[in-house]
Amino acid sequence: MATRIKTSRSAAAAYKLANLPSDGQIRVVIERVSPELDGGRFPIKAVPGDVIAVEADIFLDGHDKLAARLLYKHPDDSAWTEVPMVFVNNDRWGASFSVEKPGLYAYTIEGWVDHIASWKHEVELKRAAGQRLTSELKAGAVYVEGMAHRAGGDDKARLEGLAALLEAGSDEYNDAAYQEAFQFVESESFTELIHRYPERKHPARYGRELIIDVDRPKAGFSTWYCLFPRSASQEPGRHGTFRDVEKLLPRIEAMGFDVLYLPPIHPIGQAFRKGKNNNVVSEPGEPGVPYGIGSELGGHTAIHPELGSLDDFKHLIAIARNHGMEVAMDLAIQVSPDHPWAKDHPEWFKKRPDGTIQYAENPPKKYQDIYPVYFETDDWQSLWIEMKETMLTWASWGVRIIRVDNPHTKPFQFWEWLITEVKKQYPDLLFLAEAFTKPKVMQQLAKRGFAQSYTYFTWRNNKQELEEYLTELTQGEMKSYYRPNFWPTTHDINPYILQSGHEPQFLIRYLLAATLSSNYGIYGPSFELMEHLPFPGKEEYIDSEKYEIRYWDWNRTNRLTYLIGLVNRIRRENPALQTTNNLTFCRIDDDALMAYLKVTGTNRLLMVINTDAYNRRAGMVQVPIWQLGIAEGQEYVVHDLLTGAQYTWKGQWNYVELDPYLLPMHLLKIEA
Repeated sequence: MATRIKTSRSAAAAYKLANLPSDGQIRVVIERVSPELDGGRFPIKAVPGDVIAVEADIFLDGHDKLAARLLYKHPDDSAWTEVPMVFVNNDRWGASFSVEKPGLYAYTIEGWVDHIASWKHEVELKRAAGQRLTSELKAGAVYVEGMAHRAGGDDKARLEGLAALLEAGSDEYNDAAYQEAFQFVESESFTELIHRYPERKHPARYGRELIIDVDRPKAGFSTWYCLFPRSASQEPGRHGTFRDVEKLLPRIEAMGFDVLYLPPIHPIGQAFRKGKNNNVVSEPGEPGVPYGIGSELGGHTAIHPELGSLDDFKHLIAIARNHGMEVAMDLAIQVSPDHPWAKDHPEWFKKRPDGTIQYAENPPKKYQDIYPVYFETDDWQSLWIEMKETMLTWASWGVRIIRVDNPHTKPFQFWEWLITEVKKQYPDLLFLAEAFTKPKVMQQLAKRGFAQSYTYFTWRNNKQELEEYLTELTQGEMKSYYRPNFWPTTHDINPYILQSGHEPQFLIRYLLAATLSSNYGIYGPSFELMEHLPFPGKEEYIDSEKYEIRYWDWNRTNRLTYLIGLVNRIRRENPALQTTNNLTFCRIDDDALMAYLKVTGTNRLLMVINTDAYNRRAGMVQVPIWQLGIAEGQEYVVHDLLTGAQYTWKGQWNYVELDPYLLPMHLLKIEA
């Protein structure tokens, strides 16, 4: 027979203090919270009005009921706001809340054993089995008294009365009170009171407070127009100015753009200045490349004198605002050999063995007119501070959007620090990452703070490619932090698919960009005038504006300019086009016809587009009527917002036919 060893009280107390966990009475487990980015290392992104849907696995030992709350707050809030979480399936719980203003929201989850709900469930089972439950009513009275202590007003009095009723019903001789008590316990109103005044005994709190970076609305919905100010003059032979750009604002406003993006507007160096078509020898009078930043006139905080003065630039910002536009500047962290940094801070640049500064290269490309900044310099702290001061200077001019050139060639940690520091003083500042590089690098930049990001859309052309890529952007983890900005072309990229100059192909690429993504942009006026001639064998333009001043016919219009104005108006009038992640692809059995649904509230749009720019295509599109509250066999009206035509459809399957030479898209508003 085993001998039991007795432990003294003092020994047991010492053991408890030394070895037992402090949270031993916590029984609820909370894990696999979604959205949660890299274990909470980075915030997810949102704009005001977004609904944040949160889920988690929440469970406990045994058979007790549990309760959980989603907690969230804005920095201005003194207390957490709570939302009850509901059971989804397989120990998965969910809840949602809406973010209403910019700022860094926090959210987390709390769960506990719901002893009151467990008691209610137990007595219901026993009642169904025909048992007499007087002692259970006495236990329930204690729970309800506790609820009354947590309540106020009419609820407090109501619960105190119920506690007294339960106590009376526990008397086995008071059958009337017994029956009345159970009538209330089994009511829906009592269930609501349990949720309203829970007993939070030994609650479990998720181990992290997760963050939502809520930017201003422009981060989620914007329409960009890029132009070179030096090409804004309507007089051949004259360098364009900011005043010339102001004269173009009514045209750009009429087309529906709300962001005017300007490539670098700083002085351009003379040393190794590039000539036309990237010629390494520039002829006298050639303007150089705007990305060769800096001269004896200054660097990143100076204005190219032929464009105008700083006051002229500030005037442009103000006038653009009157036309409903913001001016976005281009940040290129590189310098001309003539830049003041090259003289004052040679330690910020990488040296060759002979002591000369290494110019930029992207083999086989060479950029003799540019020095890349060396971020591994021993003086990196001064470099970082200089870049911060530059951004603060731009912000003081009124700039609130910055497009960053090649951010993927600079350290991730630098961007996270810079964006965070600058937004402390200018929280409405937005950064766009122009990074065409490896997926994980592009994703990391978005995680580190970029509000919008360039994408691979420029090279996704056929139906399969587009559907796969958009599914990745809008259905996976990227949807919570990566805001895509679609560009059919840029001043750096003349994609092969547009180099034929085939008009329907330009219409298709434009319509896809403007209806798939809530943020998109065009390089103007090159794109809307369908400039397409390439530098032989490359995805670049011949006679590129990067190397010379171009003189455009700014009064010229065509089908594409008309379509741009129309679609941008439709985008402003239809909330379904003002977000990207509300995308559902619809089945249509043709390898060139794409169909996709976008729904926001009662605004329901169905886009059908022919991605074959040379042939008429027809097919049956399956409308997901089960998502739209439309019954099988029910007739409903669809209104084509591009042509004004109306069609009466019925049920799921309906016929569409698109000729790219007429119009390659139906943009249908479902009005039933």
